[in-house]
Amino acid sequence: MSDNRRRRSPKMYMVASDYKVQDHLEGTIRLQRGQLCLQQEGGAHRSGRGDYLWVKVIDNGCVVKVDRQVLNEVPAEFAGLLEPVPDLDIRVKLLSRTQFLQRMAALALGSEVRVIWSRSQSELAEAELRYRGPLTRGSSAIHFGVQLKGWAAGRGKCNGSYKGHQLFSCPDGCGLFLPVSEITLPRSSRSSSSSEPQSPVSILSRAAESSVPQPLAVGQRVCFIQDECVQRGSVQFCGALSNRTPSTLYVGVLLDHPGGSWDGYYKNTKLCSIPSPDYGALLPLSKVTAESRSERSPLAVTSPKLPPLPLPNKPALQPPSPIKDPSQPSSRPLIQPAMLLTARKALQPPSSSAPRAAVKPPALTTPKPALQPPLVPPNKPQAPPTDQSRSSNGFHNLPSPPIAEQRAEPGAWLEVGSMVEVNDPPLFGVIRWIGQIHNIPEPVAGIELDQELSAATDGSYLGERHFHCPANKGLFVRLRNVRRDSRFPEPELPINQVDRCNSIAFANWSSKRVEEHTPPLSGPDARVTYEGFKKGIQGHLNSCYLDASLFSMFSCCSSFDWLLFWPVAAQNNPISQSAQDLLRCEIVNPLRRYGYVCASKTMALRKLLKEETADSGFTNEEKDPEELLNQLFLLLQVEPLLKIRSVSQKAQECFIYQLFPPSSPLLSPLVSPGPLRVSSVQALLESSFMHSGLKLTEAPSCLPLLMPRFGKEFKMFDAILPSLSLDITDLLDETLRQCSICQSVAQWECLQCYEDVDITPGQLKQYCNTCNTQVHTHKKRQMHRPVEVRGPRGCWEGPVHGARQLMDLFAVTCIETSHYVSFVKHGPGATDWLFFDSMADREGEENGFNVPQVRSCPEVGGYLSLSVDEVSRLDASSLRDPVRRLLCDSYMCLYHCPQLSLYK
Repeated sequence: MSDNRRRRSPKMYMVASDYKVQDHLEGTIRLQRGQLCLQQEGGAHRSGRGDYLWVKVIDNGCVVKVDRQVLNEVPAEFAGLLEPVPDLDIRVKLLSRTQFLQRMAALALGSEVRVIWSRSQSELAEAELRYRGPLTRGSSAIHFGVQLKGWAAGRGKCNGSYKGHQLFSCPDGCGLFLPVSEITLPRSSRSSSSSEPQSPVSILSRAAESSVPQPLAVGQRVCFIQDECVQRGSVQFCGALSNRTPSTLYVGVLLDHPGGSWDGYYKNTKLCSIPSPDYGALLPLSKVTAESRSERSPLAVTSPKLPPLPLPNKPALQPPSPIKDPSQPSSRPLIQPAMLLTARKALQPPSSSAPRAAVKPPALTTPKPALQPPLVPPNKPQAPPTDQSRSSNGFHNLPSPPIAEQRAEPGAWLEVGSMVEVNDPPLFGVIRWIGQIHNIPEPVAGIELDQELSAATDGSYLGERHFHCPANKGLFVRLRNVRRDSRFPEPELPINQVDRCNSIAFANWSSKRVEEHTPPLSGPDARVTYEGFKKGIQGHLNSCYLDASLFSMFSCCSSFDWLLFWPVAAQNNPISQSAQDLLRCEIVNPLRRYGYVCASKTMALRKLLKEETADSGFTNEEKDPEELLNQLFLLLQVEPLLKIRSVSQKAQECFIYQLFPPSSPLLSPLVSPGPLRVSSVQALLESSFMHSGLKLTEAPSCLPLLMPRFGKEFKMFDAILPSLSLDITDLLDETLRQCSICQSVAQWECLQCYEDVDITPGQLKQYCNTCNTQVHTHKKRQMHRPVEVRGPRGCWEGPVHGARQLMDLFAVTCIETSHYVSFVKHGPGATDWLFFDSMADREGEENGFNVPQVRSCPEVGGYLSLSVDEVSRLDASSLRDPVRRLLCDSYMCLYHCPQLSLYK
């Protein structure tokens, strides 16, 4: 019964309202509405003040006691779907939409879905569901793996793999892994009785989330009357507003010309994106009419008159009508003569070059055939030129031919579809074509103007068509004479997070370079130097794997200092010498002297690793400590730490050893019989070597060991006890070993005896000749197959009184929810432990700064001194941070032999 109770799935809750918890260690802990909490076993607590639960907050990992009244239970089938949703408000809305969540949880693979590509634009992309489940082994968060279709194909992030694990297969750039909040179903696949909206979480207000039909679609062209003038624009929002009658619909319009006063928000709720309030308008639907194709020309305006452009004293030129009959009256907006003169000169080459080419082509009796669509350049994918290709004016465009590399100069931002202006006073329009024209040696842009111009064309030049547009709206201009449309604010460039740590904003977080060698700190000095906020190594852009590893290796131990002085020839590999100098003078020495290293120093090391390995993920992606150590040792061109020999093969060299426990840990003698499945590093190392037939050819100065974290049931062990002292004597090859019974020289060892429950299971068994014969005479052991022990040459009689080869634990790196932290021993005392987190706090939001923290952690010393049986009898819910992290989330244990480190 106790075993079944232990394995029962814990309940999941959602925080119903913001809540503060007072913790005697952490101080005030704030829980936000929408955070998910996992009930801890045995965590219910009832008192006179109320009913409380001990829960673990999934979003930040803290374990707190919370009043049950502020928690809403989440059905077990929905917990995994809600966990990866990052927006807490969206989580709350999704929890109330049980019908939608049930459909998504049961949606068959291969189903057609829609991906929410842009919430601000209500843009959806076609996709096919290819995978549903966790991204990593042991995770409970359910993601949806989709293959993008249509126009979105090629804009994805992967080929169906995640961190090297292939979860489904699709072409490169077509795969995405998304939470349920970014997935919706096409209308055809929804039940007619379903009231779920198209998007699982609408960007509109609650009143607008009803199923009221929208007569105007987002992006549709509309017009309305304002101050006796006609304003035109495109729909960005259409729906009901909160605190208004639901039957009354409102339309948010992005205007073509300034004249509005709306910024896209209503009662602090963002309805759509408007670049400037001068270009936004929010109106009742009754005052807005859809613009037909004929109305897009200024000729079709029949209601209030458009204000004429300001004119000089000279008489204005009347542009011709579409039927080219000058006698017909025209209501087109007048163009100033200065515009015509500048437009005519726009394409004229210098007088010393080719002959002039007129902007308006002469009439030809036999027009030249249209250009054939060229191949799409491979570096910039475009939609194939089909009849479905369309521009905003409804005409079919031919794609631009590839142009020379000079496009990548000052106007490199220009491309087909860019909103631009030319001349002064400016003419506004949209680029429809970019390419080369005969007798003009530089790139030319074909622009569709907002207003008609008598000198303009319909997209042809000298009888050769380059794009389609209405008559008298096509203008060809040298690309270098085209400017960004000044009516709209210049878009903000995305911040390069890789280089941001070298910006002026990071000046207050910088650390100094230290040339002279600085030994590691220990004892009270280490605690005084390291303890506090803004201490340790600052994290930035998924760098915790590197921060925790380097702090573990160098902060309080010198056993890895040989890396800093390994002879590296600069002429053979300058990158290796730069990496060693950076590691020694910019990271290790400043860390030991000042107790702090900024993120720009570690980013410089990550860039060198990227350059050497051609793996761009080293600068911005999550990595594991073993990836860092292997690549760092290779970059520094140092000798491997470990030399391991199998029974039948020669010695193999490596930097890190991965522990391999038996395939059935529940039946293994390594596992304690208590409520928790617990093993020690000593037992895991011996078992791994015994079952693999391995021996160390020499005693290492440092021994990094990777823990076995995953198995058939998430973790193979509920806890792993890092052994404070590691005995590797019996794991060394060609050394004198003691008989397990009489302490004479051992000559045989037996794998089957290792697991024999009658003779102390889980310990190495090695025998002299006499004891080997006696042990295997027993009928239960006659089938054992002992192997001969390799020993040094010469004969040895009598007992062996040699010293044991021991290694001391000096650091442990732990992982929880993809975040690495480290524990470091800084002195000889049992309580001399430090806990380091490179991202313990944060200043600012997305473009803020991580604040590293080091704090004393004496309580873990008491747990490390316990035996495996004592740890197995602990109540898991009683383990508080950081003890729980150390025992339950250990990832890599670092051992060293200080005496051997001197020789290294």
